[in-house]
Amino acid sequence: MVEVGQVVEGTVVKVMEYGAIVKLDSGESGMIHISQVDMNYVKDIRDHVSEEDRVSVKVVAVKDDGKIDLSIKQADPNYEDRPPERRGGRDPEFEKKLKKFMSQSNERLVDLKRHRDKR
Repeated sequence: MVEVGQVVEGTVVKVMEYGAIVKLDSGESGMIHISQVDMNYVKDIRDHVSEEDRVSVKVVAVKDDGKIDLSIKQADPNYEDRPPERRGGRDPEFEKKLKKFMSQSNERLVDLKRHRDKR
């Protein structure tokens, strides 16, 4: 029986839109949810795993009903269990674009009001 936190080997036996089923070397089966495949956003899991691929996975949870949740990304020794860092402060490029948009928007409003007042 696998335990939560263990890193084990297995073979992908089925790939679905939302994840993959892995048969562990211990004989048990578990599922890797698509969000647990890579640190980056995964649009199509088939870009990362295929049936019969050998994978190293971390046991994330063993549920009361016996289902096993697995993670490829957490099995990576460089994985850090924290949310990705967000940029602090303001983005100067965004601020520049916003300022330009606001200026153009105000110009359009003035033109619209002029056009309306002429009627």
